[in-house]
Amino acid sequence: MELRHLRYFVAVAEAGGLTGAAQRKLHTSQPSLSRQIRDLEEEVGAQLLTRRPRGIELTPAGRAFLEHARSVLSQVEAATEAARRIAHPSKPCFTMGFLTGHELTWMPEALRILRGELPNINVMISSQYSPPLADAISKGNVDAGFLRRERGVPELAFRPLVKELIVVVLPSDHRLAALKAISPQDLLGETFVAVSNTAPVLRAIIDKYLKRSGINITPAHETEHVVMGVSLIASTGGVALLPAYAQNFLTPSVTSRPLKGDAPTVDLALGYKNSNRSPILKLLLSKVDELVARASGKTG
Repeated sequence: MELRHLRYFVAVAEAGGLTGAAQRKLHTSQPSLSRQIRDLEEEVGAQLLTRRPRGIELTPAGRAFLEHARSVLSQVEAATEAARRIAHPSKPCFTMGFLTGHELTWMPEALRILRGELPNINVMISSQYSPPLADAISKGNVDAGFLRRERGVPELAFRPLVKELIVVVLPSDHRLAALKAISPQDLLGETFVAVSNTAPVLRAIIDKYLKRSGINITPAHETEHVVMGVSLIASTGGVALLPAYAQNFLTPSVTSRPLKGDAPTVDLALGYKNSNRSPILKLLLSKVDELVARASGKTG
């Protein structure tokens, strides 16, 4: 298995089809790409994609593999940046962290701003859960992170970015998918996929919302992050309450619906250590409004 196999697989998954990935992302032929994907499936020992008339759909094995493939490629990029930093020590280095799943929206825009203003800097990327990301910022291993407003880290400051709506994520063929909006009472009796304690801020908001709505639900499963949540929903037929950015990872067999009434939100913030005097951090903080506008335009 080579890195190109992982890049090809991720490109196909994100494009939703072999032809689109071959033409627009990889600049290769569709037959060649199909052969590479078959080689990857043989190496893994499992079918990763199901070919459909209008594209592809990830199998449960494919969804699990996609998460790890993205992680491997992210680590390779980080390793490359680290090697470049050692090779060019004169360049200032800035490390950005992302709550897993938010790289798609925020990383490209943050990099454009930083490298547009400071082209001769090395930017390192870290992707992880919010609590360990806050800890990494606190210890000085990460300069700034896109994360939740974690408690218990008084040395951190937070600049608000967006409030993310909580939505219902469920199978496309679920009976509730016929509704335009779903009330919390509709969730009673359903196989519920809860958020685990790896996301304490999000879990607390969802638990508080269900309690306020008078709903007592015993979870059948717990998910550590949105990609795992989407996979669990597809495989178990369950439903979950997740931040709206989970919609970036939905497959054709999984959809989302808004909550009726006053739906809860969870904050995404730019966190940094109060004592960090990095001029690159100062530049990024001065561009927060521009960053939010760019990211909002990208997702709007």
